[in-house]
Amino acid sequence: MDVPVEPVEEIAEGTVPAGIEGPEYVLYGGKGGVGKTTMAAATALASARGDTPTLVVSTDPAHSLSDTLETAVPEQPGRIREEIPLYAAEIDPETAAEEGHLEGSLGGAFGGPMAGSPGGPGQNTGGPGAQEAPMPGSDEVAAIRLLLAFFEDERFDRVVVDTAPTGHTLRLLELPEMLDSMASQMLGVHEQFDGLLGGLGGGETGTGTEQLSAFADRIERLRAALRDPDRTDFRVVMVPEELSVRESERLLERLETFEIPVGTVVVNRVMQDPAEVADIDVEFVAPNHTDCAFCERRWQIQKRALAQAQDVFRGHRVLRVPLLAEEVRGERLLRVVAACLADTTD
Repeated sequence: MDVPVEPVEEIAEGTVPAGIEGPEYVLYGGKGGVGKTTMAAATALASARGDTPTLVVSTDPAHSLSDTLETAVPEQPGRIREEIPLYAAEIDPETAAEEGHLEGSLGGAFGGPMAGSPGGPGQNTGGPGAQEAPMPGSDEVAAIRLLLAFFEDERFDRVVVDTAPTGHTLRLLELPEMLDSMASQMLGVHEQFDGLLGGLGGGETGTGTEQLSAFADRIERLRAALRDPDRTDFRVVMVPEELSVRESERLLERLETFEIPVGTVVVNRVMQDPAEVADIDVEFVAPNHTDCAFCERRWQIQKRALAQAQDVFRGHRVLRVPLLAEEVRGERLLRVVAACLADTTD
């Protein structure tokens, strides 16, 4: 059966919300391919339309933010819309680590006494001419360093993060506590060396200690911000399938162990008419549950998953975003997604 698909050329200005109801940090997470980038881009667009200086940043090495926004997104925050205060950046953790951002993120902690110790971080133990190997996890550390900088950037009143797929994101969220512990241990070592050098009449001391202390303070501020529900909402994105519900439930449990607040669960690609899930006065091609046996079968499967999600995520705001006939790219359809995320239906 041929179903004519006519693209929606115009979305009324009032369709997409101007501004969003949300804290200053909004993070989207979940399995790869569920639509995290789409949600982040739509949220940032709506936020900036409310005259809130907003940065949308991707930590996903796959980098689809540029494609979704249909504009080149730089590695460092850059303004991508002239008419609204919307900024964007795509973090490349491996590049950041290679360019030395890792060392900078630790405030020179790997320099000084530790750098010369056998087996110390960054130590080249392969003999003359051997290449220095990056520290395991250096790309995640570099990503944390850049997120720290973006979260503290006074240009932005809201930061929306499109996180990498679940496993990478969980490693990223584990880092603040690990780095805080590591910084504390290294701080103690530096203090011992500073005391030793001072007693021997050595040169200037205390510089490494001050840098480590400042870094530990920044990590603690990041951890406090991520755990504050008034400042952070980690939004889990899933699709209406039972396997996705179970994986999202496991992600929610892990986030609870990190004390990361999850206020919203977004179920993407639901086979419903957009008008049923959002206040949208625009006609779309919608699944035909009456004459299309395939659509009806898929809808029955999705309804079971949706019921399971409502039960599993009781106490959380569960939003639905419909499956659209067109690929969501560019501001035109991102406005539709933003309207669904606004949850304006009764």
